[in-house]
Formats: sequence, C-alpha cells, structure tokens
Amino acid sequence: MEQPSTIASYAAAPSGQAHDNNNTPVGKIWQVITASSVGTVIEWYDFYIFGSLATIIATQFFPKTNPLAALLSTLAAFAVGFVVRPFGAVVFGRIGDMVGRKYTFLLTLLLMGGSTFCIGLIPNYASIGVMAPVLIFFLRVVQGLALGGEYGGATTYVAEHAPDRQRGYYTSFIQTTATIGLFISIAVIVGTKLLVGAPAFADWGWRVPFLLSSVLVVASYIIRRKLNESPLFEKAKAEGTTSKSPLRDSFVEPVNRKLVLLALFGATMGQGVIWYTGQFYAYFFLQTVLHIEQVQASIILCVALLAATPFFVYFGSLSDRIGRKRIIMTGMLCGVLFTIPIFYGLTQLAGPAVEKTAAIPATVDATGAAVAAVPAVLVANDFHMLPMMVLVFCLVLFVTMVYGPIAAYLVELFPTKVRYTSLSVPYHIGNGIFGGLVPLISTSLVAYAAAQPAGFLKDHSIYFGLVYPVIIAAICFLYGTANMKDVRNVKLMD
Repeated sequence: MEQPSTIASYAAAPSGQAHDNNNTPVGKIWQVITASSVGTVIEWYDFYIFGSLATIIATQFFPKTNPLAALLSTLAAFAVGFVVRPFGAVVFGRIGDMVGRKYTFLLTLLLMGGSTFCIGLIPNYASIGVMAPVLIFFLRVVQGLALGGEYGGATTYVAEHAPDRQRGYYTSFIQTTATIGLFISIAVIVGTKLLVGAPAFADWGWRVPFLLSSVLVVASYIIRRKLNESPLFEKAKAEGTTSKSPLRDSFVEPVNRKLVLLALFGATMGQGVIWYTGQFYAYFFLQTVLHIEQVQASIILCVALLAATPFFVYFGSLSDRIGRKRIIMTGMLCGVLFTIPIFYGLTQLAGPAVEKTAAIPATVDATGAAVAAVPAVLVANDFHMLPMMVLVFCLVLFVTMVYGPIAAYLVELFPTKVRYTSLSVPYHIGNGIFGGLVPLISTSLVAYAAAQPAGFLKDHSIYFGLVYPVIIAAICFLYGTANMKDVRNVKLMD
C-alpha cells in the first residue's frame, strides 16, 4: 500500500534500522552511477562555460558601443539559465514521473548538449546583428530547462537502484558532478587559452570549449541508452501506481506540499547559497576584487576543488551511519559563522594590487579626435597562494557537508510516484534562484555599500555582498534545525 509521505516511513524505520530496498548487483549499481554521473558532469560543464566566458561573449554577441551594457546583458542571459531551472524541473519532473527516469534524462542530456554546441556555432553580432543575442537568450533558456530536469533524474535513478543502508554513499557520487563540471570547464577554458594564445582565444578560440562538449555528450548518450529503467519505477508502472498528475500530487496534496516546502526552506535554499558562494563567487572574488589573474585564480580554486571533492563521498557515506540532518546543518552553520572571516583572510593574503602595465595617456588620432586613455591593469603580484588554497578548501568543505548527503535526504522525503517532480522543484529553486543569483545580488550589494558615505559600510564594502548568502543560510539553518527529522536508511516508498 502506498504511503502518502515519508512521515509514516520515519515511524516505521527508526534511525539506524536498515531495510534492503532492492537486490541490484553492486556491478550494476556502479554502471548506473557511472552513466548518470558522466552525463551530469557534462551538463554542468556545459552550463558553467557560458558564465566563465561572459566577458568574451559580451564582445561577440552584443553591440560594442556600450561595453557595460553588453556585459550586463550577457550576465542577464547567464541568469536566465538559473531562473528557468525550476520550470525545467516541473516539465521534466512530470515526464519522469509519468514516462520514466531513463527516457527523461536522455532527453535532457541531448537538449543541453545540443544547445551548448549551437552556442559555439552562432555568428557574432557583426555578422547577423540582433539575431545573435536573441539566439543566445533562447539557447540559455533551453540549457536551464534541461539542467532543471537532469539532476532529479540522475539522483532518483541512482537512489532507486541503491540499497537502503548505502543510499547516502551511492548518491553522493552524483553530488560530485557539479564541482567536477566546474573544474573541467575552468581547466578546458584555461588550457585552450594557453594553447592558442589570448588574442586567438578572444577571436575564435572561445568557441572550442562549447564545441568539444558534443563529443562528450554523444559518448554519454551511448552509455545511458544501454541502461534499464529504475526498478522501483518499473514496479510502480506494472502495478499501475504511477501518478497521473505529478504536479497536483506534489504541490496540491497538503502532506506532500509541506514536504516540498521543508526541502526548500530547510535544506536546498541554504545549500544553494553555500555552494555558489564557496565555489563560484569565491572564483569571481579572487579575480575581480583581489585582482588575481585568471590562471592563478584558477589554480587556487581547482586545487581546492580537487582536495575537497572526496569529502562529498565521505559525508554522503557518513550520513548513512549518523543521519543526514546533523551533517547538513553543521555545514550550514559553518557557512554562517566562517564565510565572512574566510573572505577577509583571502583579502589579507592577497596583499595590495599594483599596476601591471602603465596607463597609456589620452592622445588624438589623425583627424584630431580625442582617443581615451587606456587604464592600467591592477594585478595582485604579492599574494600567498598556498594559504589561499587552504581557505578556499575550507569554503568547499562546507559545500561538501551540505551537498554530499542532500540527494539521499531528498530522495527519502518523497514517494516514488512523485519523487522526480517533488525533489527537483525545491532543489532547483534553492540552487537556481537563491544560489544562482548569489553573484548578481552580492555584486549589487557591494556596489551599494561602496556608494555610501565614508564609514564602516563603505570601508568594508567588498564583504557586504556576503551578507546575502549568510542570511539565507542562517534562515535555512534555523528552519531546518526545527523541522527536519534526522533519519537514515529508510525504505523508499513504492
């Protein structure tokens, strides 16, 4: 008999009591994890190369008469991909709960890969005019929708193959994919730039990372096609217990709606801001605030990512033994208490920025028209790289604590018939809206503080952007501590 929510399951399975959800062979589980993870890594890679190349895309696809407006338009296109992710979760979650997990994440993989490849082929603004930015916005919408359906499918698919007593361990490998995708995107961009040179990269080399993804997508698609459907979904389909209206059952049915809100305000909202602050905003901060050059900033972040990535698996596995809640809440609290001090430490370790090249004074051209002076480039050339790696590692460690166990927690929260939809929507609102907008909101807060009269706020304006993620994480910590149940190894509901 189907249980309406995991509340009954909590009562039936006290903390520490294990059930065997299925008898999937270990070799088959690893095949499932590999196929799911490879595809998800590629989708995150596709998603992040756009943001990493925002300044170049601004010059390629928007009018050059107003560089600032072009950059803001590019960032807006990047943000669109985050904003539409919850809509993708709704669309593909419904398909996944009605048609199947495998079919849906094959579809999202092709949509993401196809749109990324097409971005690498679009003629620039000088060639096709206003159609260039129109196509960019359209393809970013497709990317965001596809990513909104990918995570829920991959996580649900792996979890429904995994044994109950090791669900945190096996699903934690999916949790590494966003970080690995970010790492690969940075590595490919920096590697291509070093290989072809900065001028060629700005002209045409930036297209290479977009086009390369097609090879990876095809390989992943071939691997995923060989997989079977999730055993729990097949069972539900055979018994006729799949949902005929996943949206209604997820968001209208009171008990399940309450669980969706718990997932959002008690877990994913705070997890999202910690993720984007500890990785994406930290990378942005190193370059734009501390003036560390891209290659050196990339080395700092990538070393920290490599060192911290195994902890996704460690904390996922630990949650099988001590519960999901205490690990997630501890990571949330660490983010609240230590994010601002760590960024302050990064600033102290960076030292003062100096001019890399002397400014070129204003001159006049052959017609007598004034030519604006070229500003000097500020570069931090006396920073302490190893201690900065340690501090960024700490930020990413907080990410692993909140993110490693969260897939298992979300999967265990909802019944099979609406699991794809119910976990995808709060996850992508928490990550796509609250988390994905960290760079934009934080940058706006910094600009506001810097514009204030002389005083404490203006003097510490570079840290004011961190107020947003810290407050969101604090709210999530308080709500989650009061309302989440610390359980593990529960039997997934049929």
